[in-house]
Amino acid sequence: MLTEYIQAALHRANYEILEDGTFYAEVPELQGLYANASTLEACREELKQSLEEWIVLGLELGHNLP
Repeated sequence: MLTEYIQAALHRANYEILEDGTFYAEVPELQGLYANASTLEACREELKQSLEEWIVLGLELGHNLP
């Protein structure tokens, strides 16, 4: 179930290339979740790791996941 949630969130991610040539990603529905890296693949991986941490912290704090 958690894996499906993560995959669904990552499919909704928006990516863009910034002026400095780095990649930026965010999942609009998940406030405060974003990633920035020098390559698209690194950005995707950073977003996934950040999402996992975001979920754990939210659960620890008793937040409902969107």
